[in-house]
Amino acid sequence: MEATELLHSPLVVLGGGPGGYPAAFMAADAGHDVILVDDAAVPGGTCLRNGCIPSKALLHVARVITEAAEVSAAGVAFVKPEIDLERLRAWKDEVIAKLGGGVGQLAEARSVRTVVARGTLLDEHTLELTTANGESSRLSFDQLILATGSVPVWPSPLVVESSLVMDSAGALELPDVPERMLVVGGGYIGLEMGTVYAALGSRVTVVEMAESLLPGVDGDLVRPLNRSLGERFESIRLKTSVERLSVENGRVSAVMVSDEDGSATESFDRVLVAVGRRPNSEGLGLDAAGVQVGPTGEVVVDADGRTSCAHVLAVGDICGGAMLAHKATRDARRVVSALDGTRTGEKAATDMLVPAVAFTDPEVAWCGLTETAARGAGRKVLVSRFPWAASGRAQASGRPDGLTKLVIDPETNRVLGAGLVGVGAGELIAEAVLAISQGLTAEELASAMHPHPTLSETISEAAEHASGRAVHVLPRRHRER
Repeated sequence: MEATELLHSPLVVLGGGPGGYPAAFMAADAGHDVILVDDAAVPGGTCLRNGCIPSKALLHVARVITEAAEVSAAGVAFVKPEIDLERLRAWKDEVIAKLGGGVGQLAEARSVRTVVARGTLLDEHTLELTTANGESSRLSFDQLILATGSVPVWPSPLVVESSLVMDSAGALELPDVPERMLVVGGGYIGLEMGTVYAALGSRVTVVEMAESLLPGVDGDLVRPLNRSLGERFESIRLKTSVERLSVENGRVSAVMVSDEDGSATESFDRVLVAVGRRPNSEGLGLDAAGVQVGPTGEVVVDADGRTSCAHVLAVGDICGGAMLAHKATRDARRVVSALDGTRTGEKAATDMLVPAVAFTDPEVAWCGLTETAARGAGRKVLVSRFPWAASGRAQASGRPDGLTKLVIDPETNRVLGAGLVGVGAGELIAEAVLAISQGLTAEELASAMHPHPTLSETISEAAEHASGRAVHVLPRRHRER
């Protein structure tokens, strides 16, 4: 079908995820005439439709199931839960629909025009729009913001034409609760979904090539998580790779290789491949607009988010780096402020303090300079740890298996980084982000009164412990690490 001219817009945003729709909304608030193009009827991108939100909804259910079992230690016993999988899927979808509807209403209220289509660049000022039924049209623009996000990485030996081998989106559909499930990848996506399926009744095996789960995260934060998941998963196999998958008679055979055990083949009912994500830059026609792409498919941008084509900007996962929804949203704010040359203190992506959270059980959260990175760079830092075993709230909640740590400059006493592991760690990390971003010292952080009994006290106690003044742990000599 021959393409016809559809519209012209001064500003087009391609992609409706947590980088795209905030960029469209912020630009509209600043007075821009905006068209938002996304290939899904429900706005929100991967994060809302088949990522952050549905996974957290299911993790909430998993946590309730786990808590019901854990409270037996206090003398309260519940019967084994009955899982209505159809209703659980429907409830998850209702959460998505409610939030997606809210985003749609906000777009309408801001007069942001939305087009449901896939966009491909024909040249530096024209998009070809293709709908799901194959209809084609064209949209011209003066400025464009790319916000197409990322897609799962699929190593070629693991590509199998079977619904039994899933990516994270497929796993979130909850097709069933497999008796035995293999998770390839010990990063946060694999561990979160493994937690969900284990709580629902699956025997979960996790395979990770690195020496630890959550590669790159400080070991003292990962150890409590490893102990917890070790009790819930059937097996955690580190320094192990999956070399090949094949499907036969309704089961998936996985050839696994490790340095210690050699090669072995095991059979599973379903497999989740969660080895990472890559920028969603293929098939966008970037060459036609002169947009430079890096070696991993990332769109190359400057401090303002501009690509090599000056009137094409980019935000979020397509730029590579930390592929996190909140970073994409902050990118959007910075890029929109740069559209008219009105940047007002928004930091470049490389300068941003980006917190990260693995919503496992227990949760792991970190921000700023990590102890691992400091050691790798040969930088002297003071590391102050406060164990949750000394927290009244953690003990009263039956979950003292956490830890709060601060990474501190021994000369200025400024807080440079923080990490937490424990139930609710993701809700606590924001205080550390604020402290680091504002250049607070450990003494200044400790001086802020924290309510008792709360888990937030672990942050102030870690800050107090840095100077040997913590009440609930014995003082120690300062050590530079």
